Amino acid sequence: MSARLVLLGPPGAGKGTQAARLAERLGVPAVSTGDIFRANVAQQTELGERAQRYMEAGEYVPDEVTNAMVRDRLAQADAAEGFLLDGYPRTADQVRELDRMLADAGHALDAVVELTADTDEVVGRLLGRAQEQGRSDDTEPVIRRRLEVYAEQTAPLVALYRERGLLVSVDGMGDVPEVTDRLVQALEPHLA
Repeated sequence: MSARLVLLGPPGAGKGTQAARLAERLGVPAVSTGDIFRANVAQQTELGERAQRYMEAGEYVPDEVTNAMVRDRLAQADAAEGFLLDGYPRTADQVRELDRMLADAGHALDAVVELTADTDEVVGRLLGRAQEQGRSDDTEPVIRRRLEVYAEQTAPLVALYRERGLLVSVDGMGDVPEVTDRLVQALEPHLA
């Protein structure tokens, strides 16, 4: 089955976990921009070196670098029949660039999955995770601000994909296998 999907969701909604499980069920690679950045930096590619300069300065990696890395990754053989993108696109400009990448290859997105989550529950999850991992900088006000920034940045993308009829919203709360089943069921009409 071919599936070209984007996964959206706030920090703490279980995106990473669900991306891996869903990609495995669908037989496509889970493509995380964080993983792409780390791989390019580790392999000392030209794009990796450019991205590293921004990351070391604590700055946002420019779209042109991110877009080029995503284009390279989606051109790899394992993504020929599909992929699940996690962490990209994050801006309307990146949405347009992804549209171009797919159109150049004769493809289009099948669906955009939004994992929804209760803010207070997500804050509780992230505070628990911060405690387990000894992250003293992940305080409640910091976590709530990250969620606000996510909502501000993502709201336009959610609206854009809803207008295109591609948005599938799925409740990300509950047992991991239960959420995966919900995702698969919600996607079935889009992957027929």
